[in-house]
Amino acid sequence: MGDRFVIAIDQGTTSSRAIVFDKAGRAVSFAQKEHRQIFPQAGWVEHDPMEVWDHVREVIAQSLARPDVSPLDIAALGITNQRETTVVWDKYTGVPVYNAIVWQDTRTDDIINKLSETGGQDRYRDRVGLPLATYFSGPKIKWILDNVPGARASADAARLLAGTMDTWLLWNLTGGPNGGIHVTDVTNASRTMLMDLRTLQWDADICAQLGVPLSMLAEIRPSCEALGAVASPGLLAGVPITGILGDQQAATFGQACFDVGTAKNTYGTGCFLLMNTGPQPVFSRHGLLTTVAYQIGDAAPAYAIEGSVAVAGALVQWMRDNLGLIDEASQIEELAAAVSDNGGAYFVPAFSGLFAPYWRDDARGVIAGLTRYVNRGHLARAVLEATAYQTRAVVDAMEADSGVRLTQLKVDGGMTVNNLLMQFQADQLGVPVVRPMIAETTALGAAYAAGITVGFWDGLGDVVANWAESQRWVPQTDQAESDRLYRNWQKAVTKTLDWVDADVR
Repeated sequence: MGDRFVIAIDQGTTSSRAIVFDKAGRAVSFAQKEHRQIFPQAGWVEHDPMEVWDHVREVIAQSLARPDVSPLDIAALGITNQRETTVVWDKYTGVPVYNAIVWQDTRTDDIINKLSETGGQDRYRDRVGLPLATYFSGPKIKWILDNVPGARASADAARLLAGTMDTWLLWNLTGGPNGGIHVTDVTNASRTMLMDLRTLQWDADICAQLGVPLSMLAEIRPSCEALGAVASPGLLAGVPITGILGDQQAATFGQACFDVGTAKNTYGTGCFLLMNTGPQPVFSRHGLLTTVAYQIGDAAPAYAIEGSVAVAGALVQWMRDNLGLIDEASQIEELAAAVSDNGGAYFVPAFSGLFAPYWRDDARGVIAGLTRYVNRGHLARAVLEATAYQTRAVVDAMEADSGVRLTQLKVDGGMTVNNLLMQFQADQLGVPVVRPMIAETTALGAAYAAGITVGFWDGLGDVVANWAESQRWVPQTDQAESDRLYRNWQKAVTKTLDWVDADVR
């Protein structure tokens, strides 16, 4: 194999991408393809796993179609993925028994409510670092086994496998029914609600309580480790697969957040802020998640606290696709800039309940403060501001948990091209917001994980050396005005609560 490039698969919520990186961490080739968003009923979100697998193969081939990028030059392959999204499939046929249930899906609320009757929302938090919530993978597996005809019997017969999207792709890449490797990494396993954060192994007691057979679950391995080689027919056959990170941990890795107290926020479909807390898990008292940040080989893992926001860029998509107020997502900034403020309107996009730091499955979205004065521009501005307010709520909780005051926030993701949003975010937080030179930090983090394993990069030092600042936004608004806006948004949050009950779904 050559040593000019590393390729990363970035399997996201709305699309799959393949990006080829050189040693400077620069993307030299890129391919992307969207997959369908399936909404069987309110609160349900699904993907077709076979469609995703087909698209991954297509984007790999497209990324290698350039004359200056040869498959023989690929030193390693890394995988990053939408976390919590769950697939259950037949290990003998490779056919999923049901569509992938996406992380945003809320159908497991009855399961969560039943579990919380004993021990409340924090029943498992001291072991898994997570509250009981529809967000996580374990209850999704239980739902499939309980509701898909024949699934429970097949699982009991050790015929079915389960995993997040990294596991599904790795199994297919390494042969599928013909010897595919059933493995996940510690970062993805830490999002299932089934892994003990201290032992980094499946918690047999929790699995039994959820009715998830251990035979279904993948072997948990470090984020940076030789896992196998591509065996499926195609251009990358034989290339070693040597890195896996859940998407937000991959972005943390790509942003070189290796020191305790360093943090990044990714603005994508949702919004995810992680702070490195070092070699010991820090259990949140303010509504945040405790998760594994990464593990390199046999070294001790690094942990993080995380604030997860369900709806950020997805709200812009909703404005485009459901309301038709814009034709392209990029038009949101121009429309918002046509007005000087939000006109008194506040948007709380609790489409799937509220995630951190609230964890309220009963919440649903509201637009508050409407008057005859409010127009399309004000609504567009309220859409962007909602992401900044949600981020501020997470930062406040993170500072309370860690005792560390952020001095700046590293940012990445598609929404960071929106200068209006980034400036408003700096104003809300009262600290600089910094975007790196290389924007593809999620895929880059997976590439770094894979490349470090095979010696393409010489450890974390090379990652730090490659990181460079592209743009910085500093606070410009009077803090009292920022506080007033945020106080009004918090008032709007209270209007979303207690919406879902036995009669309203």
